[in-house]
Amino acid sequence: MNSKEIKPLKNLKKISFKLPTSKSLTQRALICSALAQGISKIINPLISEDTLLLKEALKAVGVNIKEKKNIWEVEGKYPPLLLGKKIYLGNNGTGARFLTALASLGKGSYVEIYGKPRLHERPMGLLIESLKKLSANIECLEKEGFLPIRIKESILVSRDIFLPGNISSQFISALLLIGPYLPKGLKLIIEGEVLSKAYIDLTLDVMKSFGVEVKFFENIFEVSKSNYVATVYEVEADASTASYFLAIPLILSKGEIIIKNYNPCSKQGDVKFLDYIKKMGAEIEILKPLGIKVKFEGVPKGIEVDLGDTPDLFPTMCILGAVAEGKTILKGAPHLRYKETDRIKAMVTELKKLGVKAEELPDGAIIEGTREFKKGIIINTYDDHRIAMSFAILGLKTGGIKIKSPECVAKSFPEFWDYIEKLYE
Repeated sequence: MNSKEIKPLKNLKKISFKLPTSKSLTQRALICSALAQGISKIINPLISEDTLLLKEALKAVGVNIKEKKNIWEVEGKYPPLLLGKKIYLGNNGTGARFLTALASLGKGSYVEIYGKPRLHERPMGLLIESLKKLSANIECLEKEGFLPIRIKESILVSRDIFLPGNISSQFISALLLIGPYLPKGLKLIIEGEVLSKAYIDLTLDVMKSFGVEVKFFENIFEVSKSNYVATVYEVEADASTASYFLAIPLILSKGEIIIKNYNPCSKQGDVKFLDYIKKMGAEIEILKPLGIKVKFEGVPKGIEVDLGDTPDLFPTMCILGAVAEGKTILKGAPHLRYKETDRIKAMVTELKKLGVKAEELPDGAIIEGTREFKKGIIINTYDDHRIAMSFAILGLKTGGIKIKSPECVAKSFPEFWDYIEKLYE
């Protein structure tokens, strides 16, 4: 069994570094540039399992992508080509949903989209149903509403699409991204409160960078018929990834971290992490022209947080709750149960193994902090990169934690373990 032991970090000095760029932004920029007329340049794309899978998937539908140092040159191909290929997307839920929408615009014969068994368990039904309402020709090959699927050429139409707000924001983003290429644009009417709205805002921001503005009023998105304009797009540091490292001073009860390429004004919803750790007692300094400093000494305070807009922060907030004084209540994110794994169940299960009092909620968890952690525990990562990275950070305090399948971090941050090693230098 492949595992990695985390040694305790006894003395965290002042540490300063740059972090990899955003997976969310890289994937959205890939889709927009794939449909744009002309050649776009994506500067500092994240190089990870998910982004590379989506890049290869786009090549399979006729998009020409050249890799240069820190730059991907993307020559758009509209309409995409359906060449009878089987396209593998691993466990890339975002990529699978975005590509399903993009391929529905395609011309040719067909493509099939498939992935790892867990990807085949992640719901696709409402996205497929919405695309079918737009006249897409999509066939589920094993189970209705799930991958694998076959997409054949069709002539899409413009219709009003009604969706519940409590679905994955990736469904909404996928439809918005192809909206400009429908005959009369697209109107999306969202019924109820929108979960993970920050990720939809991120989609709108990237679309705007490629020349398409979306109107949003009273839960209605309106996309006019238009085209993406090839552009130069620079990808920011990943706010989700940054959360693990910004948590370290609080986990260790003392220390200072500087991330030099962190944009606290980013449209990435996970910059809200700064608000969360500030409530727990961290000192935060915004650096000019770019960067953030987090300083902490003492014991973090347990807090109550609604993670509806920031579900990817759930694992990091769980480990902070494990060392905090009192209870930390995390709520508002039922969609966590449909990520790479059921993250609510997984985090609670693994925290309990370490001796932490933790309880599942339908939409989150209640965690009671402790100072006594069990030693020699093997953490099951469930092949989930965020679970692996969060428990690695907790292991800096407890020591003796072994992370099972540590290679799963490659999904979003292949160099994660190198960064951890630098902390001991």
